[in-house]
Amino acid sequence: MPIYEYACKQCGHEFEALVRSSTIPDCPSCHSIELDKKLSVFSSPSSSAQSAAFADSPCGSCGHPGGPGSCGMQGMH
Repeated sequence: MPIYEYACKQCGHEFEALVRSSTIPDCPSCHSIELDKKLSVFSSPSSSAQSAAFADSPCGSCGHPGGPGSCGMQGMH
């Protein structure tokens, strides 16, 4: 059951909805089903400075649970 982001074409309200395969989402403000699905962006709990530091680090610093050297990105740099 994924969570999708929508923008209502009728009233402009933006919202998130947990959508099952058998449901049709509607706007919680005006109940219109004329919706635009928005592109979801994944967030990270780290700051951009920390993200930049990890991007420049050697392989093994990503914190992969298998330990250093077990990252699937190893050898792709």
